Amino acid sequence: MAAAESRKPRADATRNRRQLLAVATRLFASAEAEPSMRAIANEAGVGIATLYRHFPTRESLVEAVYQDQVSRLTAGARELLAQFGPPAALRRWMDLFGEWIATKNGMLDTLLAMVESGEIAHAHTRTELLGAIEDILEAGRASGELRADVPAEDIAASLIGIFTVAGTPEHAAMAARLLDLLMDGLRPAAPCPGRDDGQAAGRPAPA
Repeated sequence: MAAAESRKPRADATRNRRQLLAVATRLFASAEAEPSMRAIANEAGVGIATLYRHFPTRESLVEAVYQDQVSRLTAGARELLAQFGPPAALRRWMDLFGEWIATKNGMLDTLLAMVESGEIAHAHTRTELLGAIEDILEAGRASGELRADVPAEDIAASLIGIFTVAGTPEHAAMAARLLDLLMDGLRPAAPCPGRDDGQAAGRPAPA
């Protein structure tokens, strides 16, 4: 009985931390300005003291949300590949990337200050995200379903461009169309019937 009672506070603390992370992620993604710590605590249904017990500063909360989202993206690439073919996995991963961008926008001021101070290693995060894209690309190259000449860096840059111009909820339909266009460009071109490779590439046909 004593052992069970000693485990209960730890379980409650874990549940509270998860709840705070989930609520902070949702508020960061939907708020036009960075929400206050008190607003996050209220939305999570806990006292402000509980929030500060888990995250003593705004920076510690932002870092936890940021790293949680990066982990979801890297793990998500593997999980999606286990469920779908490479093109479908990549398209769904793009949606996860968009959610991460939206979350970053709601904590941008704090995040930029932390990157500048070195509290968050931006280069390491970039390497992790490019690795997740590369995992899907490699699977697509092996199956012949994705082009072999497009580097992960180009896809990441394209995604940032898309979500820069269509990253708000009211532009969700535009973002989906642009992501579908990007996916169309990542699929290998089908050979033209009746032509050899040189003709399909634009070489004049013999007279």
